[in-house]
Amino acid sequence: MEQRQVPHGRPRLVAFDVDGTLMRLNGEISDRVQAAIRKAIASGVEVTLATGRRYSGFVADTAARLGLRVPLVTLNGSEVRWPDGRIIVQHMLKPEDMRFLHDLARRFGTRFWAVNTAQEVHDEDTLTDPDSATWLKFGYWAPDEAIVREVWRRLEAHGGLELSNSHPNNIEVNPAGVSKASGLEVVCRQLGLTARDVVAVGDSLNDVEMIRWAGLGIAMGNAQDAVKAVADQVTAPVDEDGAAEVVERILSGR
Repeated sequence: MEQRQVPHGRPRLVAFDVDGTLMRLNGEISDRVQAAIRKAIASGVEVTLATGRRYSGFVADTAARLGLRVPLVTLNGSEVRWPDGRIIVQHMLKPEDMRFLHDLARRFGTRFWAVNTAQEVHDEDTLTDPDSATWLKFGYWAPDEAIVREVWRRLEAHGGLELSNSHPNNIEVNPAGVSKASGLEVVCRQLGLTARDVVAVGDSLNDVEMIRWAGLGIAMGNAQDAVKAVADQVTAPVDEDGAAEVVERILSGR
């Protein structure tokens, strides 16, 4: 791990992104990473997930498998839930914004997905009426990065939205002011902590705000350059168990 600054005091909470941080490209979380997280919790350092994914399915199963005990940040902060699924907060997209997002996807011919309070839907075959539900997050994907950049430009011009990504070929859209950092603020209020007590670890633009916000922000070795630029430290890539390295250093006091 390249260390750029030394944190003061032992952190009380470590927040991990999932894809590209805990989870390898093959969809697995290594035994070493799982063991490090369980050891951290046993030693009194809590661990949470801060992910763009929805709660149901993989996130809920992973939280249970790892024995997580504190609230989880999902949908890039649009939801914060206890590990058993109880909702603490939800932030919805405005109906007029949702209609704009859906129209923009059709206009540029991008793939898209959207998450409402009941399910995640993908593309035109399952989302023909954006007024059909209450929506928490919208996403675009295109193989042509020039199209991604133009859609991003149109979204910025529209205003009132929080933009990020989890891959250079996608855009993730949340209500304005909603991010993994805002979600972690909710977690901290539940636990009586402050940002100084938190280590945040991630690899994509949807991790930038929490990495800036946390007492110690760490980028994965495989992170996008913009993430490394704002991080205090850079750990090993996900396929070299960089997340475990973070925890092992914390527990060793280094």
